[in-house]
Amino acid sequence: MTHIHLIGIGTGNPDHVTGQAQAALHKADLILIPHKGAGKSDLADLRSQIVAQIRPDAPTAFFDMPERDPALPYLQAVDAWHDDIAQRWMAAIAAHSAPEHVALLVWGDPSLYDSTLRIAARLDPKPQLTVIPGITSLQALTAAHAMPLNTVNAPVTITTGRRLRDHGWPEGAETLVVMLDGGCAFQTLDPQAYHIWWGAYLGMENQILKSGRLRDVTDEIIKMRAKARADHGWIMDTYLLRRLDSSGVAPF
Repeated sequence: MTHIHLIGIGTGNPDHVTGQAQAALHKADLILIPHKGAGKSDLADLRSQIVAQIRPDAPTAFFDMPERDPALPYLQAVDAWHDDIAQRWMAAIAAHSAPEHVALLVWGDPSLYDSTLRIAARLDPKPQLTVIPGITSLQALTAAHAMPLNTVNAPVTITTGRRLRDHGWPEGAETLVVMLDGGCAFQTLDPQAYHIWWGAYLGMENQILKSGRLRDVTDEIIKMRAKARADHGWIMDTYLLRRLDSSGVAPF
């Protein structure tokens, strides 16, 4: 039985790779590294650099990530996309003499808005699975802004840009973390009522940050994001929002 190790590697900083993750990389007979298409080659390069630092002799296999079909309804498209990725994993593994331990490096942590675990569940035959946690973009964001994730004795809501755009501010939410937002959905909110802490390429050398009341920083964030995407060919960003209190201050 193949043993697959899903290794959270943080947000692109080699220092985010834990001792547990390093041990798993040393144990691997094969390390899978995805190519994510034009403009994202540096994501594969970062994975390769992390592997080279920790295990220079590691046998690696690159595979091309498929594109999600935009013509299908969203959930159907994601389902078919995950099936395709699972098939590519199996093909890459089969081409390397049935390795006993296979490692796959996952941005952030495999548990948070990442589908690697769902893809692994589609493999046939079922592998033995080990998950090694990593630093999330959410942790990197709050660290970069030197702020707590939650206010005192209060909950945190995590959602996506799609849901914020389609459904608005979740009822009862005080702190809202938004991930997977390619369209700056914070523009749909009342700019007078919220404070935003935004970051892109968190933990990387090219990290960029911005925070302030939405009314003051929305246009600048949109411009910064567009320029960064044009410069690098891709962008990974996330942000945290809080309602302003009656005196116009964001709770801390």
